[in-house]
Amino acid sequence: MPNLPKPRLRRPGRRGDLVGPAPAEPQGPQIEQIESSGLRWVNIEHPGAQERAWLEEHFDFHALDLEDVLSRNQRPKIDVYDDYLFIVLHLPVFDRAAKRLGAGELDLFVGPDYLITLPNQPLQPVEYLFERCRSKEDLREQLFSRGSGYLLYRLVDDSFDYCFPMLRKIGNKLDALEDDIFEGAADEVVRDISNVKQEIINFRKVIRPQRPVLRDLEKVKQRYLSTDFDLEIYFDDIVDAHERIWDMLENYKEVAEALEETNESVISHRLNDILRVLTSISVVILPLTLIASIWGMNVRVPGQDSIIAFWIVIGAMFLILLSLVGYFRKRGWL
Repeated sequence: MPNLPKPRLRRPGRRGDLVGPAPAEPQGPQIEQIESSGLRWVNIEHPGAQERAWLEEHFDFHALDLEDVLSRNQRPKIDVYDDYLFIVLHLPVFDRAAKRLGAGELDLFVGPDYLITLPNQPLQPVEYLFERCRSKEDLREQLFSRGSGYLLYRLVDDSFDYCFPMLRKIGNKLDALEDDIFEGAADEVVRDISNVKQEIINFRKVIRPQRPVLRDLEKVKQRYLSTDFDLEIYFDDIVDAHERIWDMLENYKEVAEALEETNESVISHRLNDILRVLTSISVVILPLTLIASIWGMNVRVPGQDSIIAFWIVIGAMFLILLSLVGYFRKRGWL
């Protein structure tokens, strides 16, 4: 029997010997801040327990709002307090891994001298505006000098403007589907139509609950947001953008349903053509089959054992065939 290798026992190492990976140092809260003109913007992505502890230490927010920040799938809403607003918004996000449209949640705390954004996943409009404010001093001064209300408007406005390129892609898909239907690819576009309809449904599920939130925000903005000028026209612009998005979704929904009906009509029409041709062929073959069956019976028939009778029967069958084909073509059945 071969000798098995003996296990090497690890002896206690001397001081300084590496006996294992060093424990990872606990990381602090992942918080980014920008401050200018007496206004501070705090951005916290994927908030967790440490970020909640930091918020509790630096701000006097209600405990239920902090729980909502850490929870998943909060409905869009706006909670009004004496010195701040707590807003929950949903934005459409395309999941490239799942290849479907989903909702990204954005939680906001807004006070007279601060704006805190807490996205539960990377949201491109938020990241883009935050990085621009951090890298461009003139833009930072322009936005921050007008107060937290105007900064909130720019953030929400950019977030909803981000929806329009996504809507244009859906519109391009619908145009392509219309071309495919009438180019003979009706069977292949059934799944594509279903996917587009699912995208529209998911988009509507994200956008529709925002309507009461934006109306409430339009009512309370002046009372709770510190600013030196009227924000009425700005927040009206957000409501108008939301209504345009909703109108486009309604239009796309009707277009998708019309394309689905058109595709079904094309498939049905094509199937009817096939059935008409097959039925015509069956009717044409039926009398020929009947004649061949009669003269093929194992009984005595007229012209039996006569080659001339055989050719007469064949000629009659050929004439019947030509007559039926001509009649069907005249009626447009073939």
